[in-house]
Amino acid sequence: MPHLKSRVAAVTTALAMSVTAGAVTTPAFADERVTEKTATATGYGGAVSTVDPEASAAAIDILRRGGNAADAAVAAAATLGVTEPYSAGVGGGGYFLFYSARTGRVSTIDGRETAPAAMPHDAFIDPATITPKNPAGKPYNFTPELVTSGVSVGVPGTPATWERALDRWGTKDLDDVLEPAIEVADRGFVVDGTFRQQTLDNKLRFQAFTSTSKLFLPGGDAPAVGSIFKNPDLAATYRLLADKGTRGFYHGALAKEIASTVQAPPKTKTTKLPVPVGHLTTADLAKYRALNQSPTHVEYRGFDVYGMAPSSSGGTTVGEALNILEPFNLSGMSRPGALHHYLEASALAFADRGKYVGDPAFVDVPTNALTDPLFGKERSCKIDPKHAAMKPVAPGDVANYDGACPAAAAAPASEKDTENISTTNMTVADKWGNVVEYTLTIEQTGGSGIVVPGRGFLLNNELTDFSTVYDPKDPNRIEPGKRPRSSMSPTIILEDGEPFLALGSPGGSTIITTVLQTILNRVDLGMNISAAIAAPRAAQRNAAKVTAEPAFIKTYESQLKPFGHEFTPSGDAFTSAAEIGAATAIEFKSGGRMVAAAEPVRRGGGSAMVVKPAR
Repeated sequence: MPHLKSRVAAVTTALAMSVTAGAVTTPAFADERVTEKTATATGYGGAVSTVDPEASAAAIDILRRGGNAADAAVAAAATLGVTEPYSAGVGGGGYFLFYSARTGRVSTIDGRETAPAAMPHDAFIDPATITPKNPAGKPYNFTPELVTSGVSVGVPGTPATWERALDRWGTKDLDDVLEPAIEVADRGFVVDGTFRQQTLDNKLRFQAFTSTSKLFLPGGDAPAVGSIFKNPDLAATYRLLADKGTRGFYHGALAKEIASTVQAPPKTKTTKLPVPVGHLTTADLAKYRALNQSPTHVEYRGFDVYGMAPSSSGGTTVGEALNILEPFNLSGMSRPGALHHYLEASALAFADRGKYVGDPAFVDVPTNALTDPLFGKERSCKIDPKHAAMKPVAPGDVANYDGACPAAAAAPASEKDTENISTTNMTVADKWGNVVEYTLTIEQTGGSGIVVPGRGFLLNNELTDFSTVYDPKDPNRIEPGKRPRSSMSPTIILEDGEPFLALGSPGGSTIITTVLQTILNRVDLGMNISAAIAAPRAAQRNAAKVTAEPAFIKTYESQLKPFGHEFTPSGDAFTSAAEIGAATAIEFKSGGRMVAAAEPVRRGGGSAMVVKPAR
């Protein structure tokens, strides 16, 4: 990229700081590091919301240089790979939704990771537990053993997603949109409390690998708050992609290094973790393809709601829950009454998710039935307006429904939620009216814990999203070449064919409830989008107790207990975090005005920016 250095001064000038009515845009390059976060930005000409100000500024830079929403989203995603390396990066995968202003249609890309071709059904069984009395053995302990392994690594889909998005909808080449991320990786970013704490939370896992401890634990400790973290190895990896495209990732020397890292992880001599080896090969990398998908679609309160189809369960589960809620006048209820219906609808939809949803290349997923308003209406019969049902509730019968009560039930599914909370999400819109909602991840905070030596990025542990014990009846059973079920729920909502709201979140299976509750807050409870995101959250995933943030419990527990709801405080199984999700959104107003909204507090707060705070 010979023009990069000559562009830096111009970009720094173009991104001179402006602050108007809460909208902040800041320099992203040269010696200007972006650290200030603003949760809400209102303006024109394009907007972005991410968890990180460097990533948001990268998107704004691309938009100001004439790029569209797809271009800007890839630029932001690449920058998040630098500044949020424990949540996203080229070692992972995700789901990309795009609304085209030209066609008025929503399209999607499935960039989910896949299991290697040699992945056995008993991949998660600890061979040390296999005995004559127990020939089936037992799974590895989930954490930290299984999640810190080569066997948990799926074939990454993020680079292929970027390339496909740019080929389908972009106006710039990959080398152009990688420039901001390369610049940030080279000159570094300011370490905040969240980055340091996430590093410390993963210290045991990161110490297991020579490459990871060298990058993220220099001198044996996490980088200090306020210090500058540089990643020249990742900058070099991005330059490779800029020069050779994704062929430089899925073929050649880098592909060989990824495969060898999975098959023989670079363990330290002192680690006591077993670090099961993986099965990924160069042939698996060469074979990987991101997939064009049709979105899911439901109508809710006059809006058209589009989401991600399987292999993600996000679109079907959010869509079904909205269909279940459609017959009820939530806006006319008391707040506890509306929340009771939200929790019950979520439980019903999660029951069907566990029963029916997996990778459609391997499982006959009844997507049309799950998003059919008649099926949703029939499932709504199970909601008692005054009493919470005993959990878990049974799934519905997708083969026999007519929208009438009583509703038929199907045999229950056996499901254990192993999907981790870490991921990241972004929302981007451009001046032409194109919109991107993109959720990407490396699964656990810190992924597999394994940095590819000399390459600067962590590999995912996405295969732990498969059920840990193989059951031939389980739609999410392990299969070679299969994509594990995901809860990622990037969502675009149209009103009369025009964008009304785009939103998404990280959070494992609570992604679904975060998106659903934010829609409820905005559409039914009348909150503005910033308040809808900031409101305390609860997640009912068909369990005996509702997982809820402490603020939700404090505010609503006494009002919801008469319905029969019981609560347990939220908390990451791997850290002490009590937050649910970290949403981003853009709402579209009349006259081209956009309101970009991010978290004011969760994950240290997000970063909303607009191209022009005023016309």
